[in-house]
Amino acid sequence: MTIKEALTDFKNLEAEATKKSEMKIYQRFIQLLTRLERRDLSGDEVQSIEEALDAFDLKSTTRHTQKHWDKAFRQFQKFLKDTFSLTTKGYYTNLGLGLGATFGVVFGVTVLSGLERSLGISYGIAIGMVVGLLIGRNLDARAMASGRVI
Repeated sequence: MTIKEALTDFKNLEAEATKKSEMKIYQRFIQLLTRLERRDLSGDEVQSIEEALDAFDLKSTTRHTQKHWDKAFRQFQKFLKDTFSLTTKGYYTNLGLGLGATFGVVFGVTVLSGLERSLGISYGIAIGMVVGLLIGRNLDARAMASGRVI
């Protein structure tokens, strides 16, 4: 299945969708496929993307659930990241915030243990998220400068 065919299929699915959450996932696919279509890709790259799109089984007669499409979108993003080192906008920022909050709890419990426990955890989460945000923004800026953001 070509990128244009997949784009058309997702637009049709979006038009048929009744729930707002369904529309959102279809719009995310449409945005991603539109950005890929605009990108200057080689023939081999386009072929491997089209093979990955075939795995989504868009032409099937069964109606897939939103959970299926969420999983498919994550798998497609992972495929693009692993194969072509392409990331979506804000990928590293989101990753940094999550990791910062996680390590912030550990930091708050161990290092800020002199404070009241809940206060130490709160400060640890805040500090971890700020550090994660800064690192994530820096990595997003590098990815944008090198042209790896879709």
